[in-house]
Amino acid sequence: MREIPGRRRRLWFRQSEEPALLGAALTCATEWQWPVLPGVGLKATTGRDSRSGQDQGCACPDPECVVPGAHPFDPGILAASTDERMIRWWWTNRPTAPIMLATGGTAPCALSLAAIAGARALTALDAMGMRLGPVVATPTRWSLLVAPYSLERLGELLYAKDWVPSSLRFHGEGGYLVLPPSETGTGQVRWERAPAQSPRLRSGRGEPVAASVAPWLPDVEAVVDALVVASNGAPDGGSRLTY
Repeated sequence: MREIPGRRRRLWFRQSEEPALLGAALTCATEWQWPVLPGVGLKATTGRDSRSGQDQGCACPDPECVVPGAHPFDPGILAASTDERMIRWWWTNRPTAPIMLATGGTAPCALSLAAIAGARALTALDAMGMRLGPVVATPTRWSLLVAPYSLERLGELLYAKDWVPSSLRFHGEGGYLVLPPSETGTGQVRWERAPAQSPRLRSGRGEPVAASVAPWLPDVEAVVDALVVASNGAPDGGSRLTY
């Protein structure tokens, strides 16, 4: 079943009276079994600062933080959890904290590109008929979620390639990714492609089998291969996914 280019998926989150960030964190952790934790967030700003139009500063001690608000700090990445009580405690105490996904292990991994390159990549992959999983968009980077992979497999995959797009980054085991509807120092985090439920399978007798609760994710090798193909063939002989 191929994806229909240009069609946005219906947002698939619990409908409740929960605050948006808490509700999204609970969906990720308890329904999809994605381990999450609160990100460091942003510094409180005065009314004058908030109207300045400049990026907000990170709440971490580094005054020159390059990913303001969009990284773990306290707790650290190893604290990521799928426990409902822990999620509720975190976001009850810090209701505006960004949602951080701890990538790798049994959780999704991701490939990310600079925002301009990411938009070009999605257009190219749609034209190729490539089925994609969820895509997270921030004002600076777009991230394509993929099925979990090990660092060993990633190394073998990259070793076999003559070249990969220079703007590509890998978020695997030990890494993290900020999820919607978080707010970071560079702006709002959103779903460019919202998570879609895994398709129903059929038994040998043709009877439907219950769908997996977690969103469907593509294999990393298929996505990397498609990105390499999409990137080749720029008029000047370079990459179509430069930025």
